[in-house]
This record gives sequence, C-alpha cells and structure tokens, in this order.
Amino acid sequence: MIISRTPFRVSFFGGGTDYPAWYRENGGAVLATTIDKYCYISCRYLPPFFEHRYRIVYSKIENVKEISEIQHPSVRAVLQWLECTKGVEIHHDGDLPARSGLGSSSSFTVGLINTMMGLYGRHISKEENAKLAIHIEQNVIKENVGSQDQISAAFGGFNIIEFDQQDSFRVMPFILPRPRLKELESHLMLFFTGFARTASEIAKSKIDNIPKKKTEIRRMQEMVQEAVSMLRGDHNSITEFGKLLDQGWRYKKSLSPDVSTQQIDDIYDAACDAGAIGGKILGAGGGGFLLLFVKPEQQQKVREKLGSLVYVPFSFENSGTKIVLYQPDGLA
Repeated sequence: MIISRTPFRVSFFGGGTDYPAWYRENGGAVLATTIDKYCYISCRYLPPFFEHRYRIVYSKIENVKEISEIQHPSVRAVLQWLECTKGVEIHHDGDLPARSGLGSSSSFTVGLINTMMGLYGRHISKEENAKLAIHIEQNVIKENVGSQDQISAAFGGFNIIEFDQQDSFRVMPFILPRPRLKELESHLMLFFTGFARTASEIAKSKIDNIPKKKTEIRRMQEMVQEAVSMLRGDHNSITEFGKLLDQGWRYKKSLSPDVSTQQIDDIYDAACDAGAIGGKILGAGGGGFLLLFVKPEQQQKVREKLGSLVYVPFSFENSGTKIVLYQPDGLA
C-alpha cells in the first residue's frame, strides 16, 4: 500500500496568465500558496481473486477489466501513460470538495502520479511530476486548464511561478519574515459558497476571450509584482494587499460573464459590508470557495454575515505532494 498526500492551493494574483494560450505569446506569472487541506490517494496491487482488474474508489466506485473502461479521466490517462498491466486498486479521499476552485483536480493528478510511481518503486521529482500532470491534463485529457495548479500541488509552499513562451516554468519561493507571513495568514478567510462548478467550461470561455482581454490580463499579471512589493515593503500596510485582491477580482470578472453570478456578487458585497477589504472566487470562477481579506477584529462580524456558508480555517503549508505511507509489500 502506498499513500500520497497532496495539498490544495490558493492563488492570489496572476490567474489566467498561466493558460498556454496566454503565456506562449506573453509569458505569465502567478502568486500562490498551498494550504493545509489535502487530497489523499492510496494505491495497491489488486490481488488476483476478482473478476475486475482495476478498482477505482472516489465519489463513484468503478470495477473494470480494462483501463480503457475507466471513466475517471485522470486515472485512465495516468494508467495508460504508465502502460499499467497489473491490476491495481486506487482510493481517493479529500479534505475539501472537488470542483471548488482549489485546484483539486490537479492535486488528484499530481498525487496519483506520485503514488503510482511509488508503487512501481520509482522516484519522481517535483518538477517531473508537475510537467507530467500538465501534459496529462492539457494534452491527453484535453481539459481547459492552466499550468499553475499542477506546479503548486507538486512543489508546495508560497511561490512566485513564472511561465515563459517556450512552455517552461520557474518556481521561486516567496520569502518573507515570519511575522509578515503570519500577519497575511491571519487576514485571510475561506468560505464555501455551497455550489460547485465545472472549471473547464468556465475556463474555456475565458480562454476564448483572451484576444479581446489582453489589456485586462496584462494588468492582472502586473499585480503579481505589485503584491510582492507590498508584502516585502515594511512601510506598507497589509491592507493594501486586500485592496489589490479586490481590484484583481474585478478584472477577473471582466474576463467572462461566467466567472461570477448574481448570487456570488451578493455574497461578496455582503462580506464587504461586514468589513472585508477584498477577496475573490478561487479557481476559474462560477462557484466553489470564496477567499476574503479581513482584519482579524472584523472576522467575527463577517462570519455572522455569511452565516449560511461553511467557514474553513486554514494555514499555509510547504511540503507539496509527498508519500506518507510506503509499504510496497502490502504488509503493516
């Protein structure tokens, strides 16, 4: 039995510039962190006593004889890429719901690659894992996804991730004094809106609009360096980061009418009325998790105002995907 643990991510600035349709022409940059909420994948070789050869357990249970019969696109693609011939059993568990804007699909793919490589007795570096996950999702499954989620899930930590026009990327840990980092962390709140969405469909509408939204996307890319300068500048109030989040959310909404809804706008406005300085819907948009920037003394008021939503406390994490149980012989 091999078990991997892979974090979910929170992206602050630069989302949209990590789509190949953008960075292959303009380059791209994002500022993002992983959080202490995880996707767990367990794998083992399946004993030869069953009619099925592959057993996949997630929100569904699949028992099939051939890889081509597997419905879960990421599992099917990874097993095909590995040319898996032995029967395997794969289980997925997550701390937070799927399709919620935290990069959960990419965390699943990264975690599955890590676990299967462990089952095969092979080590894969974080960079190799991220590149393979990007290839699987963009070229094999052909999802409309960017390239930041796979990198964050693989590497972990608070990073500036830069993309160049040759499809390569650089991961630069964002180094801050610990008090400043804790100050930022203490101002962030995460709420589940209660409704999920299909990210690929919303992302497609944004990608289709890229030629018409170059000014907005370029401005969103510039915000990465502005946010970095704000946080590193000792004289800067942390609230400026929250105001920039609000500005970035307004640009993000302009990329496609599918990014927000009247219900999301009402929730965001209610949070701001209660004291939130800024925030955004995470991921492609349309639902999922709402990140808010709120002074600690105003947070109880915001929680009361958004009382119908699930509040999820979180902390930053630095590990990225990792094997947490390695028992290749299946024995405890």
